[in-house]
Amino acid sequence: MMKELAPQTADGSYSRPSYDFQARIGDANFPVESGRYHIYVGNACPWCHRVVLALIVRGLTEHISVTWAADDPERASRGGWVFNSPEPVFGKNDLREVYDAAQTRYKGRCTAPLLIDKKQQKLVSNESSDIMRMLNSVSLPGCNDIDLYPSHLQSEIDEVNDLVYDKINNGVYKSGFSTSQEAYDRAQRELYTALAAVEQRLTQHRFLVGDKLTEADLRLYPTIIRYDSAYAILFKCSKHRVSDYPNLKAWLRDMYQLKVPSSGLQVKDSVDVADACRSYFQQLFPLNPGGIVPAGPTLDDLKLSEAHGRGSSEMGAVFHEHKAPSATPAMAV
Repeated sequence: MMKELAPQTADGSYSRPSYDFQARIGDANFPVESGRYHIYVGNACPWCHRVVLALIVRGLTEHISVTWAADDPERASRGGWVFNSPEPVFGKNDLREVYDAAQTRYKGRCTAPLLIDKKQQKLVSNESSDIMRMLNSVSLPGCNDIDLYPSHLQSEIDEVNDLVYDKINNGVYKSGFSTSQEAYDRAQRELYTALAAVEQRLTQHRFLVGDKLTEADLRLYPTIIRYDSAYAILFKCSKHRVSDYPNLKAWLRDMYQLKVPSSGLQVKDSVDVADACRSYFQQLFPLNPGGIVPAGPTLDDLKLSEAHGRGSSEMGAVFHEHKAPSATPAMAV
């Protein structure tokens, strides 16, 4: 049953599938245009969460529409994501139907996030890291000039991203979905080594790559805000909690409290932690056959609104800015 839920290697390690869609907003076939693109996301999914964070931080929520999918494998035909009412682009009831409408020959898993060109009704990308980079490069009227991937830090950001993705973002899943003790023990060693490395970075500066926020922070945040409430319990990542890392704990509060200019939504609005926990504990049946959801820790228990002591909330103290717009809006037809 576990192998059906999560693909495995021969030694019992979890192997996350990947898909290869090369289109990008800004390509000749996908011009930068307000109102043209639509993203499907699910609250429980950390890969969706980082895309939502990029939308919020860049102030693009008025330009790119979003449909929130519900994780209900009993109602979904493939992939687990359904809509409580027909979605607005194709009028479909689950994400598999959207894939079929946008990419008729697609046979893979129907994953979120999913970026669609509404005008052409075509799939652009379902890779969260690529979508984040697209959102960072887009310049549209009214959005801010925040740069999540400044040129002088790109090599260091890439290095940190590799560590965070493989050992932490995916590391908690490799721990939880392991089907051998050896695979679990290896994933755990890698996870805590990486968390220690992150803690060390955060002793040296406010964010993961220097004293201003980058996409590296947006990639780490979805895992850390879910860690104590979900991963520590369900995925057996309980040797250390976020509270055992004082700088990581303060960074989490700092991230939660960020004030983003030109955005109606803020970082604290980007996820419903209680609903995400319900999803993990009730939907991942092989890991929790009884479907019992623990009493906590809740968002209130995490005390994310308490003082973090990491620095000023002023925009200039928190964010890098694009030196010049990196993409020019096309005239709407």
